[in-house]
Amino acid sequence: MATSAQAAALSAEQAKVVLAEVIKAFGSPENAQRMDEARDNACNDMGKMLQFLLPVATQIQQDVIKAYGFSNDGEGVLKFARLIKSYESQDPEIASMSGKLKAMFLPPMTLPPHGAGTGGVATS
Repeated sequence: MATSAQAAALSAEQAKVVLAEVIKAFGSPENAQRMDEARDNACNDMGKMLQFLLPVATQIQQDVIKAYGFSNDGEGVLKFARLIKSYESQDPEIASMSGKLKAMFLPPMTLPPHGAGTGGVATS
């Protein structure tokens, strides 16, 4: 795993710094406008979100994380995401920041309340 690059060697503290920079990058006027345009093009359609929004979000992350040894492609973003995920359970601040980042480019998921509809499933 550590063979990919020095990227895998980020400590939790370093991961927090990079995560904060990525979140900040999404907030820059230029990137915020790019994300808004992509959202407008997607029209709350999940398929279109993947088509329009995800590539913009990936590019914004790539621009930041490449300075920390991640490859400048989708694979680099995936490795960064896996690294952050590995720290989420150990560090509540990373978990919070990760949730904030995901909320910037993933549509809110509306889940039914627990137990809703289970009666119908059981009787059918």
